[in-house]
Order: sequence, then structure tokens, then C-alpha cells
Amino acid sequence: MAWRRLALTSAVILLLLGILAYGFRYDPRYISSPLLGRPAPPFSLTLFDGTPLRLQALRGKVVFINFWASWCQPCRAEAEDLETTWQKVRDADVVFLGINIQDTDNDARAFLKEFRTTYSNGRDASGKIAVDYGVWGIPETFFVDRDGRITYKHIGALEPALITSKLKEARERIVSASEGKGSHLSIR
Repeated sequence: MAWRRLALTSAVILLLLGILAYGFRYDPRYISSPLLGRPAPPFSLTLFDGTPLRLQALRGKVVFINFWASWCQPCRAEAEDLETTWQKVRDADVVFLGINIQDTDNDARAFLKEFRTTYSNGRDASGKIAVDYGVWGIPETFFVDRDGRITYKHIGALEPALITSKLKEARERIVSASEGKGSHLSIR
């Protein structure tokens, strides 16, 4: 009787370990986002200057949404390029929006001051926006067309040429076939 219990317990444990091992085969970096071509999840955010912002209020404009943190080295690496690109496209019916995650308010503000960031930024203190967007690494960026649909997702630091190219595609309502990947840090 005791050996049957031991055999049954061992079988159950092996089955559970097998299921876990099967699930761990998939790295989330290689699972494509289900958001491409779909409406961007709506959110409200209070910007660092105290202004409330709703994503729906930006409908009719191309929106560049960048998730970042002050402690993230790839975020620091792309910060100047994002600001430079923003300065070039700011009058072209495009909105840049930075969403700070997993950070302190003071550190986030110091980061924005250090890089002289002028585009809108707010803090996702609860992490709900990041969860709704399926953010698992930072920096992580989403391009949203005028209709509110996600046209491209990029995990990792972005280069100015890619930003410009993907903004043009978003203006033309072209949805990328896949997401891009670059240097990033996992947030999980």
C-alpha cells in the first residue's frame, strides 16, 4: 500500500514538473504581441506636470508610447535620440508619450531633467497600463495610428531612423508584420 502511494505521488510530481518544463520552453521575448493591428488599450495618466491625459483624447494623431525607467541603461541610451526625434516631428500631428514604470517619482523627474525631455511623460505607479500593454522589458515602445490601432511594437532601444520609418507607417495606417527587438532589460 505504501509503495502505491509513493508511486502515485511520484507520478503526479513528475507530471507537474513535465507541464512546468513544457511552459518554460517559451521565453516571453519570442511570443509575438497580440496587440499588433488591434486597438490600443485605453488609459488615463497624470503627467509629471500635473496635467491629466486620456489616450482616447489623442485620437486623430499618431501616438508614440514609450515605457521606460530611470535605472534602465537601454532607456538612458535612447533618451537623447527620442528627444531629438521628437523635436523634428513635433509639428507633424504626432504625439510622443513617455510612461515611467517601476521607478520613484524623484528618480523619474531627475531622468527627465538630465536628458532635457520636453515631450509628455507620466508615471504608471500602479503598473496597470504596462500590464494592459503586456510590457515585459524596457524600453518598450508602441506606435499607434490615427484610428487608435497599434501598428508596431518594439522591445529595446530605438534608433532615430527606425522611429521615423515607423511613424511614417503609422501615418499611412500600415501595420507591421512583426515586432522589433533590441537592447532591453526584463522587468519581471
